[in-house]
Formats: sequence, C-alpha cells, structure tokens
Amino acid sequence: MRELKNKLTTGKNTKNIQRRKGKSFGYQVLGFGAGDSKTVISMEYLVIAGGGAGGAAFNSATAGGGGAGGLLTATGFELFAGEPYTVTIGAGGTSEPSSATPLAPDSVFATVTAKGGGRGGFASFNPLAGNGGSGGGQSDNNIGTGTPGQGNDGGAGNPNGGGGGGGGAGSAGSAGANNTGPKFGGAGGSGAANPITGTPVTRAGGGGGAYGGNGGSGNPSGTGGPGGNGASAQGGNGVTNTGGGGGGGSGVGPGSGPNAGGAGGSGIVILKYPDTFTISNPGGGLSISTPGAAGGFKVSSITAGTGNVEWSK
Repeated sequence: MRELKNKLTTGKNTKNIQRRKGKSFGYQVLGFGAGDSKTVISMEYLVIAGGGAGGAAFNSATAGGGGAGGLLTATGFELFAGEPYTVTIGAGGTSEPSSATPLAPDSVFATVTAKGGGRGGFASFNPLAGNGGSGGGQSDNNIGTGTPGQGNDGGAGNPNGGGGGGGGAGSAGSAGANNTGPKFGGAGGSGAANPITGTPVTRAGGGGGAYGGNGGSGNPSGTGGPGGNGASAQGGNGVTNTGGGGGGGSGVGPGSGPNAGGAGGSGIVILKYPDTFTISNPGGGLSISTPGAAGGFKVSSITAGTGNVEWSK
C-alpha cells in the first residue's frame, strides 16, 4: 500500500504530474518506464473505531462508562487508483469481569488507524478504566485517558456515588455525583458532528456512568449507552456504527448478567471521492453501501468486516 502526499504537486516533482482535470480530481503520476503511470484520487475520510464497553458493578454502584472509539477525519487524502487498501471496521468492546480486553478493536483505512475506546472502570474489582481513542470513565481510582486528536478522557467517579462517564470525540466524560445526595452517574462525553454524508451527523459519544448517566450526544440515552440505574441494572449498549461507548452497570452483584456494563458500538469508515471513480471490494469481506452520486461525488459507508478496497474509472 502507498499513500501519495500532497507535496507531490509542488517543487521539483511538478514536471512529472499531469494536473487534475474537471471534477474528477484525479491526475496522472508518470514513471520512467512505458505503461507505469498511475492515477491519483483525492478523497475525504471519516474513520471511527469501536467504542469501549461499560464497566461492571460488583460491590458498589460506581462502574464507569466506556470511552468512544477514536475519530479521525481529513480531506485531500491521496491514493492510487487500481491498488488495494486495507479496511477494518472495529467491533464494539464487550464487558468482561476481568482485566481482559481493556480496549475495543481499532478501525483502519489504508495508513489511518483510529484507536478503540477504553472500557469503563469496574466497580470494586480491578477498577482500572481503560485508555483508548477516548478513555473510559472512572470507577474507584483512575481516569481512562483519550488519544490526542482522536478523543477525550473519561470522567471521575466516586466510590460511594455514581460512576464517571466515558470520554467522547467532542468532550471529556462528566464526573459522577458524590454521596452527599442521590447517586447519579456522569454523562458520557459528547460526540463530534461531521458532514461527510451531506448532512452533519454526530457520532462517537461516550457511555454514561452508573447510576443512570446518559450517553453522550451521538450515543444518546434511549438508543444506547446510558449507565445502569438500579439495584441490578445492566448498562445500555453503544450505538452501532457510531463508535459509542457502553454504559456502566450498577448495583451489587457478580458483574455479569444484570450487573454487566453495556457493549460498545461498532465503528465505521466513510469515504467521499469523485464520482468518476467506482469502489470495489476484491475478495469480499466488507459491507459497503454507496448511494447515488451527488454534487460530483460518491460517498461509501463501510459498516462491517475486514478486507481491501480499490478504485477504478
């Protein structure tokens, strides 16, 4: 796989490039041998990793919400037509009553890797919240940290109160309420809006902390990501294909079943490129949707799987 940097169009390399024509935004890079010219495509991408799972409740109600999957976006990203590029869609993290899988899976497009969200801290049992694209919410001790440029930190919890919300792409998770009043979990951090599909859509919100913290925007309460709220309440799941974090479980119990954290939402890769090109998935393995072209561009959403994509005219 190769990525052609934008600086190929300046300086001493200019004489080897045929400038882009019309709306195709593709141009030829000429080699020294006959028949080895390559067409370059300039495109926009949005890459979101899987969201982290919420923490599980064991002996208190302070499990943190899962952090959102890392979010990366850029325009002017250049690839060669006719060459395969790897795509992997990160699944959401799953809640486990152990130190296993502190991170959700990454999502990958060519040379771009978005980091999976960190899981929420587990109440009174291995309480470490996970670091990741966005960090998981705190249970008893630490706050999960986000990856700069991809997400934010999780919120603080209180051992006798609510769990911290998981971090989101737009902001850090909120802290849980302390024990001076009713227990209440911190809200998940807000997601980030992106207009790559034509209308701005908010994705990658953090999971809410137990008790009852709401999922962050882009991962709302009611459709996924709220923290559990009750003596035995499972955290809500993150929203599919948004990278939303799972909500923290609440109550006293074994940390599984009714007390488990919610699963994180799966990630997504969205690609916008000139409509003179057609995307394909040689060998299969990916779920790709490409609605009709609009405004001179196509937009392809890749929602599951791993495999290669390539473009042709």
